[in-house]
Amino acid sequence: MAATVAAGGVGLGLTKLHPHQPKLIITSPFLGKKLTTLSSSSRVPISDPKRFRVSAAVGGGGELIDSVRDLFLGVGVGLPCTVMECGDIIYRSTLPKPNGLTLTAPGAVLALSALSYLWATPGVAPGFFDMFVLAFVERIFRPTYRKDDFVLGKKLGEGAFGVVYRVSSTKKPSSKKEGDLVLKKATEYGAVEIWMNERVRRACASSCADFVYGFFESNSKKGSEYWLIWRFEGESTLADLMQSKEFPYNVETMILGEVQDLPKGLERENKIIQTIMRQLLFALDGLHSTGIVHRDIKPQNIIFSEGSRTFKIIDLGAAADLRVGINYIPKEFLLDPRYAAPEQYIMSTQTPSAPSAPVATALSPVLWQMNLPDRFDIYSTGLIFLQMAFPGLRTDSGLIQFNRQLKRCDYDLVAWRKSVEPRAAADLRRGFELLDLDGGIGWELLTSMVRFKARQRISAKAALAHPYFDREGLLALSFMQNLRLQLFRATQQDYSEAVNWIIRLMAKSGTQQDGGFTEAQLQELREMEPKKKSSPQRNALASALRLQRKIIKTLNESVDELNRRRKSLWWSRWIPREE
Repeated sequence: MAATVAAGGVGLGLTKLHPHQPKLIITSPFLGKKLTTLSSSSRVPISDPKRFRVSAAVGGGGELIDSVRDLFLGVGVGLPCTVMECGDIIYRSTLPKPNGLTLTAPGAVLALSALSYLWATPGVAPGFFDMFVLAFVERIFRPTYRKDDFVLGKKLGEGAFGVVYRVSSTKKPSSKKEGDLVLKKATEYGAVEIWMNERVRRACASSCADFVYGFFESNSKKGSEYWLIWRFEGESTLADLMQSKEFPYNVETMILGEVQDLPKGLERENKIIQTIMRQLLFALDGLHSTGIVHRDIKPQNIIFSEGSRTFKIIDLGAAADLRVGINYIPKEFLLDPRYAAPEQYIMSTQTPSAPSAPVATALSPVLWQMNLPDRFDIYSTGLIFLQMAFPGLRTDSGLIQFNRQLKRCDYDLVAWRKSVEPRAAADLRRGFELLDLDGGIGWELLTSMVRFKARQRISAKAALAHPYFDREGLLALSFMQNLRLQLFRATQQDYSEAVNWIIRLMAKSGTQQDGGFTEAQLQELREMEPKKKSSPQRNALASALRLQRKIIKTLNESVDELNRRRKSLWWSRWIPREE
């Protein structure tokens, strides 16, 4: 007996089997085709197409069961399936539709998080591109120089990291102006300074002096020497300019090329100082965005570029590249005590030495957010701001005395002002008046930069978005600078109002339903005192923790030494050797 079921355009034929009937022949598995059987028996309809029974004979059971299995697979019974229409036949298939990638909310969040991490300061993705692509390509096209290729001229200066000369090149003298280069004979940090200047040239060339090349030469008499070459951009540093009695008006003529037709006074001086601060913060933001902390920001290391009419940062011998860990040793610091932040270290001394460069680059955003090392430079910049506003602080003795006073006030500028303002001299009072212009926004910016705790200091990016720079100053911003400034302001959020609201909510008297503490709870908190004697269990735990710290410290020191050796071999490949 045969039965036929038709549903959704798919025909199903089943045949009643007889003991002596020939075997049922199924030529091929069914998939996406209308099924018909090769039995000669007559077919009768089934009254209830949802319920039927399939019987198998002993001789032909295997083939029929295989046929039914292929049928179920074909129509997708019990499996997820898709439906495709072709002409007048509907095909059902277990194959998924070729829709490509499916965007889901968790997937989008994960992708955005990964992209944010890769481009977070100091930049994992830009770091790998810089190190493994740009650095190698740059070495191919790097010019070749030797010390004999230069004619030494005037000595421009000498510092802790080397001696600087103005020189001219003996190569192609017809196309070079005499004295158009600066040559520096570096000391022990010469290799580091070459690395830093090349990194800056690739990532933020406008932040520092125009670097040309660095090379290494060995001498039987003088030993190994590193030499660094820059384009000559000017001789005047900010320290030189501030020593003049005409400061800040002498800077006005250098920036504009002429004297403004404005009367001398606080408003005009404020515009000049505002322009200098903005240029310095732009340069600092460029360094910090690529993972470099200068660690020696001071007026002597800020040079005025005559060509671009801007202030630039020089002398990167003390800088640390925290993207790859170059020139960073946890328990060592390089700084000028007159301008250094109170913490002296850019990161916690518990931070281990950097691992190999690829691993350090991958982990750099986490380390940066944990320590905020760029705030070290911000404190030094705040002291420069103070020196420009207060003439009495421009000398070494005046600055040292101020640092002592500030330390006695727990590095609180507001407390320092209250202590010195009542008996302040005329120059000091004039400085306070300058900072109090426009509602005191200059003083507000200064106090956000000079703070004891690094985490409470403002970043260079956030400082540029401060209302103090709402005015253009002497120079109008370029298109790109204005675009960056608007971006800074759009991305900086002021959470102070929200924080104050939470504090008021928690401290207000009321019930727990209102979100605050009751008077009894507040009194309870005031009367809480620590226990004078610790329990034996607490003492045992403290001893175990001390032992653990000692073991970890010993292991870290051993690992740091191994990492330092491996790292020096790894990154030295990028430092040019003797040609």
